[in-house]
Amino acid sequence: DVFGEVRIADDVVANIAGLAATEIEGVAATAGNITNELMSKVGMKTLPKGVKVELLDDVVSVEMALVMEYGYNIPATCRKVQERVKSSIENMTGLEVSDVNIRIAGIDMTKQS
Repeated sequence: DVFGEVRIADDVVANIAGLAATEIEGVAATAGNITNELMSKVGMKTLPKGVKVELLDDVVSVEMALVMEYGYNIPATCRKVQERVKSSIENMTGLEVSDVNIRIAGIDMTKQS
């Protein structure tokens, strides 16, 4: 029996993505300024910490800007992030993730020994 509809807000999906990404070793943070000027021009509100999600018919496309820690292999780390973000969103929301696009916004040098 269906009792009603469940809608998940974009920023909830974006938060799940951001948390999942930062769980991966080598990711320092998500970057807070993913094309803010562009997003204000098209009237979109900025989503948390450099994560943008587009939701269309229960399919999610994720775009995120990450700050990496110094010394990690970027392609390998990004693959882990893509897998973690996809599985976290799909497990928690039941939505399908079509793609997770990552832009490297910077390297955090503070943990360099």
